[in-house]
Amino acid sequence: MSTKPIVLAVAGKGGVGKTSLASIMVKLLVEAHPDKKILAIDADPAVGLSTALGVEPELTLDDIRREAVDAAETGGAKATVEVLGEARYRIFDAMVEMDGFSFIAIGRPEAAGCYCKINTYLKEVISSISDNFDYIVIDGEAGIEQINRRVMEKVTHLILITDSSKKGCDVIKTIKSVADELVMYERIGAIVNRVPDESVLKFMDLGDIPLLGWIPADSNLTERDLKGESIFYIPSEAPIVSGLKNALKEMEVL
Repeated sequence: MSTKPIVLAVAGKGGVGKTSLASIMVKLLVEAHPDKKILAIDADPAVGLSTALGVEPELTLDDIRREAVDAAETGGAKATVEVLGEARYRIFDAMVEMDGFSFIAIGRPEAAGCYCKINTYLKEVISSISDNFDYIVIDGEAGIEQINRRVMEKVTHLILITDSSKKGCDVIKTIKSVADELVMYERIGAIVNRVPDESVLKFMDLGDIPLLGWIPADSNLTERDLKGESIFYIPSEAPIVSGLKNALKEMEVL
């Protein structure tokens, strides 16, 4: 594939609805581009995107990482080289093919200890897989750690999610300031989620982050979240779907 993929990353404070928005982003891309290859990456250790998309992964990238670490610790240098080569193919074992998109999960938090070389290798493998897709949606972990670790380095569209709280706004402003140094993004913008009333928007301080749109609080969505139901098939007229669609149009993704 000659053209580079459009990589959309969702970031922000914990509990602002990033995972719900990431899953609906996948839904909108699948509907708008049935002929394109779309990859959803759950980069949050909480592994919520799989539930939101109705996916049941049997293997995560962290499982593969731990296999490689175990082999490196017990098998010597030759085994390490072999297991790293094998890890490249194991990545495809971790990928789940769904109707209209592929899915892969980063997995649980890393164990204590530093396995930087293996993690770097796996990051490169993910990057090489990315070139096989047209659109990639990354549901990032809460806060700025993945930006700091350059996991999001090659993101083209950074979508910052906040609620109407001051803390939520402060977090996305911090993320942007770090991303300005470490991420090669082309477009950035904020979506304010779960807005109780449009009037609160004028009191919010987003700094210099462009506002892509806002989404009203939706009790139906909260109920789906609590029940652990997939929101991939939520009706198109739902506020979160129409609001996100407008925001992606603002970013010229749709």
